[in-house]
Amino acid sequence: MPDYPTTYPIRVHPRVSDALNAGGPVVALESTIVAHGLPRPDNLTVARDVEQEVRAHGAEPATVGLIGGQIWIGLDDDQLATLATADDVAKLSVRDLPVAAAAGGHGATTVASTSVIAASVGIPVFATGGIGGVHRDANRTFDESADLTTLARTRIAVVCAGVKSILDVPATLERLETLGVTVLGYQTTRFPGFFVADSGYDLDWSVDSPEHVAAILRAQREQDLGGTGVIVANPLPADEQLDPTLHDNTLAAGLAMMERDGVTGKAVTPFLLAHFHASTEGRSLAVNVRIILRNAALAARIAVALAGLDRPTAAPLFSDGLSTPPLA
Repeated sequence: MPDYPTTYPIRVHPRVSDALNAGGPVVALESTIVAHGLPRPDNLTVARDVEQEVRAHGAEPATVGLIGGQIWIGLDDDQLATLATADDVAKLSVRDLPVAAAAGGHGATTVASTSVIAASVGIPVFATGGIGGVHRDANRTFDESADLTTLARTRIAVVCAGVKSILDVPATLERLETLGVTVLGYQTTRFPGFFVADSGYDLDWSVDSPEHVAAILRAQREQDLGGTGVIVANPLPADEQLDPTLHDNTLAAGLAMMERDGVTGKAVTPFLLAHFHASTEGRSLAVNVRIILRNAALAARIAVALAGLDRPTAAPLFSDGLSTPPLA
């Protein structure tokens, strides 16, 4: 018989558990962008830079990933390097977590799985580049990211630059409204389109400071009317975005290539992002990195502001770094 482990606990790095137990600010970070979203060796450098950006703004970073079949909230540098350099790192949404754990492998968490894992130990803020959404032609393919339905049942604030413009932006906003997910524009009334500052669509609510976001999160918690996510849509400044004309031309060409080559499902996003990187001669990658760093900084400022308010005690953690008690 194979020697399967008998438990699959969530493990929390001591520096993260210490911060949570003290009621300090913690920001969750996903690992898919490390393993799959950026080219090597830039991915490891950026991952370290993002964690440092969180620290520089007063919060503790908690990158989430699966190492040797175990979920970790907060990675040490060796673990981060493993996810950035290993060739067998799976991309894990919520449904994939138990399968990957049982296999004992390595895995990188998406927006959906990072949100669920972080919220399970009381981390209230999560920084990412962009969330997933409704794909183009979803009325035919039913292709929609699990990020949306996960945020409908997970109480966490996600700081992002909207959704990638390769998706169906208006349909995504409609789905978020239907699912009851609050969307806040950070110092804007327009929904950002990831590479570009303005996707062309209005938002109902705008916030002007990290303290404003923190007050909303506290009000949501105190009202206790449901565990839904809050999206903080943080656009790039106009002078830092990808040139809109270059963006539109690149997107049109990419969509045509995708249709020609029959690219569908999970292959769509990596296909189009690779096309953007090649066609813009790396300019889209530079924009992507700026987005991640800016979102990490804002998320840290929100976490600091929230920690300064009265907040409930985080989920109890155990001295051995487990968020679940060990077996008797």
